[in-house]
Amino acid sequence: MHSNAQQLRSALAIALISLCGGAARAYDVNEQLSINLLLAGAGQCQEVTGGGDEQNGCRGAVPVRPEIFFNPTKQDQFFVKFGFAAGNGLNPVSPFALSPWAADLEADVRNINGRDRSYLLEAWYAHTFRFSDTNEVQVTGGIIDPAFYVNENAYANDEYTQFMNEAFVNSRNAFLPAYDVGGALVWKIDRLTLSGLGMNVGENDDGNNFNWFGVEADYNLQTPWGEGNYRVMYVGTSRAFLAPAAGLDPEPNPDLDPALDLDSAEEPDPTDKEHLSGLLLSFDQEFGKIVGAFLRLGWQREDALVDYQADYSGGFDFKGAGWGRENDNIGIGYAYLEGGSGELARTNAVEGYYRLAFNDTLALTADVQYMKDKYRTGDVIDGWVFSLRAVAEF
Repeated sequence: MHSNAQQLRSALAIALISLCGGAARAYDVNEQLSINLLLAGAGQCQEVTGGGDEQNGCRGAVPVRPEIFFNPTKQDQFFVKFGFAAGNGLNPVSPFALSPWAADLEADVRNINGRDRSYLLEAWYAHTFRFSDTNEVQVTGGIIDPAFYVNENAYANDEYTQFMNEAFVNSRNAFLPAYDVGGALVWKIDRLTLSGLGMNVGENDDGNNFNWFGVEADYNLQTPWGEGNYRVMYVGTSRAFLAPAAGLDPEPNPDLDPALDLDSAEEPDPTDKEHLSGLLLSFDQEFGKIVGAFLRLGWQREDALVDYQADYSGGFDFKGAGWGRENDNIGIGYAYLEGGSGELARTNAVEGYYRLAFNDTLALTADVQYMKDKYRTGDVIDGWVFSLRAVAEF
C-alpha cells in the first residue's frame, strides 16, 4: 500500500508541476501550422470486495498528447498526433471488466495493435469538397481514430474532460479500434451527417489481423429546449475473433442458471473464428441552459466470444452557470451491461464527477465510480474507485 500511495503522489506531483509550471505553450507558427498539447495526470484508488485485498490501493498515470495541424489550403489538412505516458493507473490491476480510466496510458501507446509502432497515434490527410455552404464531403486517409468520427456524444465522449470509465466514453459494444491504417468519408448535408469508415487493424486480443468498418447517420436537431444530436451506427469486422467455448450458453439469461456447469465447458478452438457486428444508438439533448442528458444503447451478436451482448448507459450534465461557475460542470452516469457469450452475467457501473475549471487551460476533476461485475458462476466483484484528475490543454 505504501508503494502504491507513493506512486500516486509522484504521478500527481509530476502532472501538477508540469501543468502549473508553464513550460508548455500552444504555438501558432503561421495561419497554416499550429501545435497543440494536452497534458493530464490522474491518481486513482480502489476498494474492492471479492477481487482480493491485494488489489486495493492507489495508482497514477500521466499521459501527454502533442498534436500538429497543417492546413496548406482551406480544403486540405494534414494532422499528426503523438501519445506518451508514464504509468498505467489502475487499469492493469483492476479486477473489473471495465477500465477505470479509458485514456491512452503507457501500455496503450507502445507496440500499437501489434504493429511494432509506438507513440505515433494518428497521421492522416483530409480533403474537403465543398458544394455549398450546407453541403460538403470530407475524405480522410492514413492512420486514423474512428472515435473522432462516430459514436460521439456531447456529454459522454472525452476521458480527459468528462467521465473516466470506459462505459461512458464510447459504447462498449462499438468495439472501436484505434490508431491504425484506414479511411473515412464524411458527408454533411445541412443538419445531417453521414459517415463511413474502414480500417485494417494489426491484431486483436487473440493475435489476429482483422478488418473493421462502421457507418453512422447523425442528425443535429434544434428544439425549444436547446440543441440535440441523434445518431444510429452499425459496425462490423472480418472473421478474426475466437468463438465461444463449447458448453457455454450463447445467449445467457441475466438470472443465473445454477444448472450451468462452466467447469465442463471445452476451451475455445483457436481455429474457430467469427466476426463481430453491432447496432448502436447515441443521443444527447440540452434541456435549457443548465441541464443536458445523454443516452446510449448498443447490441452486438454473440457468434464470437464477447463480454457483453447489450450495453445501456445514460446520465445528466449540469453546467456550472447554475451556481455561478460558468465553466464548471457536474456529470452523473449509470450503465447496465448484459453479459454475452463469456462468463460475465452482467455489469453495473455508476460514475459521478465535478470538474473545476481554473481558466480556459487548466481544470481539476474529482471523480467517483462504483462497479459491480456478476459472473455466471455466482461470483461477484464490486467496489469503488476514487480519482483526482488534472488536465491542461494548450
